Amino acid sequence: MSSTPDTPKHDGSDLAELREEIDALQAIPEEELLNPLPTGVEEREPTPHSTDALGSEKWDRAASDETLEN
Repeated sequence: MSSTPDTPKHDGSDLAELREEIDALQAIPEEELLNPLPTGVEEREPTPHSTDALGSEKWDRAASDETLEN
């Protein structure tokens, strides 16, 4: 790029700040950039528990009487 009196030759003094920003963005994993999780979602995620196998429901009992043990 050529310089003119209105736009003097660029000395690159402001590129250090830009380089820091680029490096910070490159440190973020690609998956996080494409599909970010809101802060705190993973901490609030419920703990999974085992369930009965498909087809093992006890249709002759009320749902409130069923447990995972029987």
